[in-house]
Amino acid sequence: MTANAVDRTPEATVTVVCHSVHGHTRLLAEHLAEGARQVPGVQVHLVDIRAEHVTAGRWHDSEVMALLDRSDAIVLGCPTLMGSVSAVFKAFMEAAFTPFTTQAWKDKLAGGFTMSASQSGDKLAVLQQLSVFAAQLGMQWIGVGDMPGNNWSGGTRDDVNRLGSWLGLMSQSHADLGPEDAGSHGDRVTAQRYGERIARLTQRWVNGVPYETGRMTEHEARALSASLREAVA
Repeated sequence: MTANAVDRTPEATVTVVCHSVHGHTRLLAEHLAEGARQVPGVQVHLVDIRAEHVTAGRWHDSEVMALLDRSDAIVLGCPTLMGSVSAVFKAFMEAAFTPFTTQAWKDKLAGGFTMSASQSGDKLAVLQQLSVFAAQLGMQWIGVGDMPGNNWSGGTRDDVNRLGSWLGLMSQSHADLGPEDAGSHGDRVTAQRYGERIARLTQRWVNGVPYETGRMTEHEARALSASLREAVA
């Protein structure tokens, strides 16, 4: 398919839904959205799930729900707090009971990301919660496709996929640093790559746009991380 043919296809819509307490998770969401915007023909929205939209334990925002109803892919993100999704984001998830009962989000694509201060922080538990939520809604989950980083003597914190997560995107931020220092350079690049992957697969899913799977050996992945370190040195 030619570039002009891609331009003529209907736009695919990817919406990143994020709750952030101090701004660290929000920065990760911005990089993910930036990666998705690199894909031609994809419209990208970044939506904040806010505490002020929770009343008596129930989240409500009709405009956001209308946007999600018409989105082709929904990427879910929140901080890991006490080994679980944040309370505000859980209120949002429970508000999806209506699209659950009508299967309104069935066969939309989905992905997820999370941030914590600890290296582990039980972030996997949050990604599992998000993926089960998507499965209950009949959505199709997309994981991270990058090789692991920082798993050998030459690895560093700035490697791509340095926490070795595939179910979804994991990042870690030091608790005493502000959101401008959220994650690491490698985490932010991993977020961009994940966003681009979701957007390209959405184009393929919605419009049948050919998708060429990018593959990388472990050696090539380490070379990529080394080039990123040199770029910020």
